[in-house]
Amino acid sequence: MAKACILSVSGPVLTMGEAALFRAQNPWGVILMGRSCVSRDQVRRLVADIWDATGRETLIFIDQEGGRVARLKAPEWPLFPRGADYAAIYEKDPELGREACWLGHRLIASELANLSIHADCAPVVDLPVPGAHDVIGDRAFGDEPGQAADLAKAAMAGLHAGGVASVIKHIPGHGRSMSDSHLELPRVTAGDNELSKDFEAFSRVAEAPMAMTAHIAYEAYDPGKAATVSPYMIQEIIRGRIGFDGLLMTDDLGMKALGGSLVDRAAASIAAGCDVLLHCSGFLKDPAEILAEMTEVAEAAPVLAGRSAERAAVADAIASQAEPIEAARAWQRFREFFPDSGAKA
Repeated sequence: MAKACILSVSGPVLTMGEAALFRAQNPWGVILMGRSCVSRDQVRRLVADIWDATGRETLIFIDQEGGRVARLKAPEWPLFPRGADYAAIYEKDPELGREACWLGHRLIASELANLSIHADCAPVVDLPVPGAHDVIGDRAFGDEPGQAADLAKAAMAGLHAGGVASVIKHIPGHGRSMSDSHLELPRVTAGDNELSKDFEAFSRVAEAPMAMTAHIAYEAYDPGKAATVSPYMIQEIIRGRIGFDGLLMTDDLGMKALGGSLVDRAAASIAAGCDVLLHCSGFLKDPAEILAEMTEVAEAAPVLAGRSAERAAVADAIASQAEPIEAARAWQRFREFFPDSGAKA
């Protein structure tokens, strides 16, 4: 049975140690970082090797939002717009904004599915506020719940039409962070009235199959404790108030916002109500160190079972639901919105 974790790969080739770990632990998913994406043929071989190690068509994840968060980079892959670029169209004409956003994400899905990648950690539903850290910034679809959710729904629909499951992020809202959670634990001091706006955006897309937590402490509810490891934030706010009932994964457990050991972080996340542990090893370069950290997380992860397994099955099923698309025609229409876009290779 699969373990309730998503692990990564240290480079463009699956090492013998990683293959052995995947065989032994059988992670539910594997996420590809930029270090593992060099060319189309190379990524396809890597995915095939992952599947061979796990003995099944393990769900492959990636962060491919467009803009500055894109693991598949030019010139091998096309560049896609930022969330702010879709927002600019939407603010002039909501219908065209939705069309552009759906189309952009449908084309992203085509690129991903062609590589047997069927889960994208997108779209961003966070609402940035003036003066906040720019870790979200132009990744966002706007600063109003209605607009952000409208475009996020279009993005999700585009991804799903291409057989790629979406992961909304970073629930319950990362836009007010004054620091980067990769480096430290941000503490949001806004009160309930202000935060209700952030929660509303996520509530409007609560039907999403998956969501990624925010490593942020919301002082109004559970001071000093990141939402990822807070039973109150997950049960009362994310599951209750927001109404999200899909698969809830942690943000990267290797980020410095969370204290304690990886085993401590894993245990606290599962105890708080997360379904799946995500570990990307984004700060490490040495394959041996990455393997050691992944082993810790995998061994700490429970078997994926019960309601968590049911939620995971919904995400897995999206991979078999791709609808056909006329790629040349779609790119032609997309270039009417973004003339510089298009396949680069």
